[in-house]
Amino acid sequence: MTSLNSDELVGEDLACRRGERLVFTGLTCRLRAGGALLLTGPNGSGKSSLLRVLASLLMPAAGRLVWGGTAITEDPGHYRALLHYVGHLDAIKSALTPRETLNFAAELRGAAPRPGAIDEALAAFALQRVADWPCRWLSAGQRRRLALARLIAASAAIWLLDEPTAGLDDDGEDRLVGLIEAHRAAGGRVAIATHQRIPLGAAETLALGDFAPVAATLPGGF
Repeated sequence: MTSLNSDELVGEDLACRRGERLVFTGLTCRLRAGGALLLTGPNGSGKSSLLRVLASLLMPAAGRLVWGGTAITEDPGHYRALLHYVGHLDAIKSALTPRETLNFAAELRGAAPRPGAIDEALAAFALQRVADWPCRWLSAGQRRRLALARLIAASAAIWLLDEPTAGLDDDGEDRLVGLIEAHRAAGGRVAIATHQRIPLGAAETLALGDFAPVAATLPGGF
């Protein structure tokens, strides 16, 4: 795995609104090279929303995201090319095979996958045996493994993972943790929304409930 750059991702005084509801406010976070950020909190506290803000899929209601000292709004395309976002849904086409799925995912990033990357991604999640099956034949756990195998098929500096262990057995969880730690060792960063304990070394925990809005102190207009 190649070394990733040392730029820092910073969320400055972020607020997030979904419809008429302010989900969180006054949230500042940072992801340095090699860093891991575990987002915790009850349902509705904003874990998934924060990941979507960090992925630039949802604009913050206040505050800004900064990458390498520059606001991501100055070049959002460049920033998005640096990250992998894995959400709740596996986003897998039933008619494609796992091998085709990973090839397509890698090519979406703007280049053909490097030699051996697809086989490496399949092996990382023990999907070699089903590599050429239609995805409609896969179990829910295998589909989740395939969604996560995209992380290996094409490199990215930032991994944003929403409940990545959902549907995984113990072996799948162990494989995921090993890959996250290898990614971090190479200078990568990861932010994970989770209800479950994920045994990562030197990970920072961000409790979203700590940033719930207080009606008397909301910014004007929220």
